[in-house]
Amino acid sequence: MRIKRSSSLLPEVRRGKPVNINVDGKPVEAYEGETVAAALLSAGIHTFRLTQKHQHLRGLYCGMGICYECLVTVNGVHAVRACVTQVAEGMQIETCKELEL
Repeated sequence: MRIKRSSSLLPEVRRGKPVNINVDGKPVEAYEGETVAAALLSAGIHTFRLTQKHQHLRGLYCGMGICYECLVTVNGVHAVRACVTQVAEGMQIETCKELEL
């Protein structure tokens, strides 16, 4: 779910042009300028990876690239921080993998 209006006092949220990405084999619509994390959350995906040792669920935590909890695989590159990586047309994203820091 995406926000259309942040409050009744503010104008509509401006978005970049729509781009198509692929998340775990499924098409997802995102917008230029959005982070991978924003696109995943808007698509209802809250679990981004599993911890290596105990398979604990991890997702967005700090939202600024410090904690490394939001790691995903992007276009075959492992351990990409979803919170600081912008989406791009045709991007292939894999979640729920065991990723080492």
